[in-house]
Amino acid sequence: MQLNNNPFYETLLKQAQEIRSTSLSELILQENRETDFCFTSGPLWIDISRHYITLPILDNLRKLADAAQITQSFSALASGKPINKTENRPVLHTGLRQQERRTTDEWQNLASFSDKIRANKDIHTIINIGIGGSDLGPAMVTNALKPFHGAQKIRFVSNVDPADLNDTLADCDPKTTFFLVTSKTFTTAETLKNALLAARWLKQANINPSNHMAAITAAPHKAIEWGILEEYIFDFADGIGGRYSLWSAVGLPIMIAIGNQNFISFLEGANKIDEHVFNTPLHKNIPIILALLRIWNRNFLEIPMHGIMPYDQRLSRLPAWAQQLEMESNGKSVDIHNNRLDLPASPLIWGEPGTNAQHSFFQYLHQGIENQSLDFLIPRQALPCDLPDGWQESHNTLIYNGLAQAEALAFGETNTEEPYRNFAGGSVSTIISWDKTDPYNLGSLLALFEHITIASGFLWGINSFDQWGVELGKKRAKELETPEGRSNFSPAAKRFLSMLDSKK
Repeated sequence: MQLNNNPFYETLLKQAQEIRSTSLSELILQENRETDFCFTSGPLWIDISRHYITLPILDNLRKLADAAQITQSFSALASGKPINKTENRPVLHTGLRQQERRTTDEWQNLASFSDKIRANKDIHTIINIGIGGSDLGPAMVTNALKPFHGAQKIRFVSNVDPADLNDTLADCDPKTTFFLVTSKTFTTAETLKNALLAARWLKQANINPSNHMAAITAAPHKAIEWGILEEYIFDFADGIGGRYSLWSAVGLPIMIAIGNQNFISFLEGANKIDEHVFNTPLHKNIPIILALLRIWNRNFLEIPMHGIMPYDQRLSRLPAWAQQLEMESNGKSVDIHNNRLDLPASPLIWGEPGTNAQHSFFQYLHQGIENQSLDFLIPRQALPCDLPDGWQESHNTLIYNGLAQAEALAFGETNTEEPYRNFAGGSVSTIISWDKTDPYNLGSLLALFEHITIASGFLWGINSFDQWGVELGKKRAKELETPEGRSNFSPAAKRFLSMLDSKK
């Protein structure tokens, strides 16, 4: 069922029209706002009080979710039904976070290899070669958990631009470098080109690539054909989508970076949120409430953009990960029955870490005329730093800035005499907070975002688990490799190609 066919759509549309004339600052100051619209889920504290929302609106949003049978949809996901209709696959990534997995051969092989690599004093650098979900999640998590790293350097290469691999290898010794080649299908052109260059780099140093390369893939036979040793191949199921795959063998670079026990803690934090979303009644279900808020802003208040602002420098890559998670999952134009959508789905996702963002595009947020919603991600405590005394005060300043920006965007500040100093306010935001960015809390945070994305897809009536939109561009790029394929391109494209050919 599409959103506009939901029996509660018209009621909510009317409530949206009515609340537009209400001052957000008046709403924020209403009695019991801090209890009615602040929630706890596992280690996470969530504050949605700075939104154009009331208890009657939230009640109708919950009724909308119930009418959309969202609880049944999550039950189908949890039970392994093939809810990815276009590929006839189940959605299996939440199973990777359950304790039972750690008794399987798959887990034992991963953990054993991770221990072996971490203990090998002849390996100084591990480089993951991947792209999309085979890069964004593992790179983001590895960067976020730097304080938990071992002695080895963990690096990531994703761009087929040779500069990426070149600069990554600039200070590496082939004798002490090990590569993880991550590709679900093991046909990804950019990944395999980079892997081939890496193998040649090893051969130039008279090193057998087979001893310095492992593969992470759902197509192990293709990795074997490519030249990876069978004992160095770690597979995962087709039902684990790329952007949901960092919990699988795709998370091997994370495991090597932080160690097996910390990776288990990471999985346990995510599983805590899984248990919440699968077992908590609708009126208390935090990921579903946040998904309803996403729908409310996107389709009823017509806010097309959603910014994610982590006030944690080590989470600097989280907005890029969240872009793929949301926009590849829900950037769709048809519903699960292949009917064209009457209403848009995914908002545009973007973001940067605070406080840098405040000195960049926050001017646009405060005084531009476009509407947007924001998430402020704020750890309340900092992990210990090897800095002189005073770093604790710096972290407090970081927290104060995040909270102040949320308040300033909501309340604004009127200045009719100097319009260029006028701040209209009325910009909505959510604060998501946790104690400190350790593996457990980070796992919870990422699982929360996953379930918001999935729940939003259920509410829009779309398939959040396929990504056919990435295929056409790849197909056209492949066509450029032959004269016959080039004939299908525009005159301007052919002229551009002629300029490239003239330089050869």
